Amino acid sequence: MKRLLLTIAVFTLAAKFIFPQNKITFVVTTPKLPSNETIYVTGNNSELGDWNPSGVALTKSNDSTWAKTFSFNSNEKIEFKFTKGSWNTEALTNDGLVPPNYSMIIKNDTTVYFTINKWKDEISNVNRAMFPGQITGTVKYLYNMKGEGIKPRDIIVWLPPSYDSSKTKRYPVLYMQDGQNLFDPKTSAFGIDWQLDETADSLIKAGAIKEIIIVGIYNTSDRNDEYGDTKLGRKYMDFIINDLKPFIDKNFRTLSDRQNTAVGGSSMGGLISMMLVWEHPEVFSQAACLSPAFHIGDINYTKKVEKYNGEKKPIRIYIDNGTIDLDARLKPGADEMVKVLEDKGYKPGKDLDYFVAEGATHNEAAWAKRNWRYLEFMFGK
Repeated sequence: MKRLLLTIAVFTLAAKFIFPQNKITFVVTTPKLPSNETIYVTGNNSELGDWNPSGVALTKSNDSTWAKTFSFNSNEKIEFKFTKGSWNTEALTNDGLVPPNYSMIIKNDTTVYFTINKWKDEISNVNRAMFPGQITGTVKYLYNMKGEGIKPRDIIVWLPPSYDSSKTKRYPVLYMQDGQNLFDPKTSAFGIDWQLDETADSLIKAGAIKEIIIVGIYNTSDRNDEYGDTKLGRKYMDFIINDLKPFIDKNFRTLSDRQNTAVGGSSMGGLISMMLVWEHPEVFSQAACLSPAFHIGDINYTKKVEKYNGEKKPIRIYIDNGTIDLDARLKPGADEMVKVLEDKGYKPGKDLDYFVAEGATHNEAAWAKRNWRYLEFMFGK
C-alpha cells in the first residue's frame, strides 16, 4: 500500500510539471440578491461541476459581489455559465436572453470579471416571449405539479399531429427527463433544445414511427439527487408513477398500458430512466438512455443490474454515448451496462440497441442528432 501511495504521489507531482497549472478567479457582480440566494458556476469539467447547475458555489464578498478561484491546466479550454442553483435560474444577457456558454483557453493566471443584471427566474411568463425559440406542433403546459417529498415542477406535453382531429384515437406515451430542454430553446438550459418536436413530427409524417404523446418533465435544483439511486430519486420515481402518469392518462387520450409507455433521458436523466424501466417493468416497457451516468465516480447502477438473478424482464433498452469530454468518461459505464444486459439475454437489434456516436460530446445539440434513433427503436412501425 505504501508503494502504491508513493507511486500516486510521484505521478501527481510529475503531472504538475507536465501540465502546468494556472489560477483563474471569477468575480461576479450582480444587483443585490436576497440573503438566501447563492451564485454558482458550472461548466465542462469536474472542477466546474460537470454542468451541475448547483455544483460549485461562489463565495459571497458583499451583497453584490461573488468570487472563486480555480486551477486549470495550461492550454485547457473551459466553458461555463452562472446560475442561482438551477437551470431555471441561470444568468441572462441584459436583453433577457439565454446566452451562449462563456469560453476561454487557459494561458496564465488571471481574474475575469462578469456583471449579471438579469436571471431567468426573474422573467415573467409573459416576458419569456423575448427568448428566441419555436415549437413545432401543439403543446400543453402543466404548471407547478407537486409530488410527495420533492420540489414542484412544470410539465410540457407535446401532442401528435392527429390529436385534435382524431377525437377517439389513443396514443403511446414517452416520458422524458429535463423537459425544459426538449422542445423550445427559449426554456432550454443552454439556449439549444433537443428539437424533439421537429424530429417526432417529421418521423410521424414520414410514416417511420407511430404517433406518440411526449411528456417533458422539468428538472429542479435537486436534479442530481432526483435522477440518482437515492432517497430523493425514489420519491421522484414515485411521483412519475403515482402522480404524473395517472394525471396524464386521465386528462389526455393515452394508451396507458405498460406496452405503450416508455421513458427516456440523458446523462443522469439516462440513469433514472434505466432505473424506472428496470425496477418498474409493470409500468414501463422501454427506455432510452443517452450518454447515461451508469457507472462514474460513486455512481454504479450497473452493479445493481448485474446482481439481479431473476427472470429476464420484458423490456427493451436503447443506450448511446459520445466519445468526447464528459461522454468519454461516461462511455466505460455504458459499455459495462451493455455487456451486463447481453449476459442476461438481451439481444442487440431486438430488445437492446447500443450506438456509439464518434466525436459527439455531452450536450443538447449532440442528443438532438440522435433523437431519430431511439424514436425508431421504440416506436418504429
